[in-house]
Order: sequence, then C-alpha cells, then structure tokens
Amino acid sequence: MTVEKQPLAAQLYVWSDIDPDHEADFNLWYDREHMEERVRIPGFSGARRYRAVSGSARRYLALYRADSLACFTTDEYRKAFTQQTNWSNLNFSRMSNTRRRVMSVEQETGFGAGGYVAMIVLNKPVGETTVDADQIAQLLSDIAQIDGVMHSQYLVPDETLSTPLPSENTQGRVLAPAIVIDTTTEPAAEAALHQMRDTLGDAVEDAQTFSLLWSLDQRELSA
Repeated sequence: MTVEKQPLAAQLYVWSDIDPDHEADFNLWYDREHMEERVRIPGFSGARRYRAVSGSARRYLALYRADSLACFTTDEYRKAFTQQTNWSNLNFSRMSNTRRRVMSVEQETGFGAGGYVAMIVLNKPVGETTVDADQIAQLLSDIAQIDGVMHSQYLVPDETLSTPLPSENTQGRVLAPAIVIDTTTEPAAEAALHQMRDTLGDAVEDAQTFSLLWSLDQRELSA
C-alpha cells in the first residue's frame, strides 16, 4: 500500500523596516486592513505581528501560517497579491530593507504562540549550507529544554513563491532557511537565540528577538 505524503505547512514572513515618519500609518494599516485581508484567504489559518527588542537587522516581523505552499498559488491569493489596495501600495512603497519569504515548515517541535520570538536566518541556501537536517533536529530538541520555550520551527524558503516586494534589494539575494522559536518570556527568547548562535556559528547571518504586537486566528473572523 502506498501512503501519500501530506503536504508540509507553510509560513510567510515579511521582515522590514519603516520610516519613523510613516510608522503610525504603517501599524494602523497592518492592524485595520492587511492582516485581516490575508487571513481571510482560503488556506490561511492565522497571522502574528512582532516588533524587534534586540538586534538591528529589521524592526518589524509579520508571520502568516498557511496549510501548505499550494495556498500561495491559488486564484484567491494571486488576486490579493496582484490587486493590492491603495493603502497597501502606499505602505509597501514606504517599507525598507524588506525580506519576503514563502517557506515550508520542514521541522516543528512543540506548539502555541508565545509573547516573544527568537529568530535566526542562515547565510546560505539549503543546498549550500553545512548545516544538515539532523543538526537542526538536535538543536530544536535541545532548545525545547529551555524554560519558557514553547514552539520551534525550521523554515525553508521556496524560490519560486518568494517573490520580492518592491523595497527588497535583490542584488545578491539569498534564500536561506530560518529558525523561529516561540517563548513566554524575553529571557527565554534571548537564551534560545544565544544557543542557536553558539551551535550554528558562522552559518548565521542575522539574529533577533521580537515581542508580540498581536495575533489573529482565522476562526476569529466572521463570515
């Protein structure tokens, strides 16, 4: 009997900066339009927004959970992505230093969403990095022992679906894996970040911790 392999869950992250002069409108756009608009797309189960509390790479992180990579190829998603509202286009034009990645959830431990997140991004794509899947599995298992760590994900970007936003510099663009760790406290997030950097060493390009601004579950939306 042949057992069909179930598609992996997917995660979109948009990691960016914003001009302080436009920051209030940027946050209002996310809060009053953009997150709801995306979570209403079939196949999306929720979204979360974060602000950085350590590191200097980018200040804001948005994570969108989807059932699979196929959710980013539907007519509904294509329409939302290609027919942006005027408010969306305005804020996309104001964003800077942006990274948009559509990623499969290749490994996952634990569950839930904590008030803080630790995230590292590797500096090479999967086929070029010296970090293998077994090392990642052991690292996630070790980090799970830290008090306050609730949920860990190893995310691998899809080259075709990770279309850059206008504010992303595409010169030398690297589609590298990321690890996202949900924790209940800031010290737990810092401990997870420290352990990832110590273990992965020179394979790490960026590392930051974030605090949760708010989250939206698809089940909370009315029809």
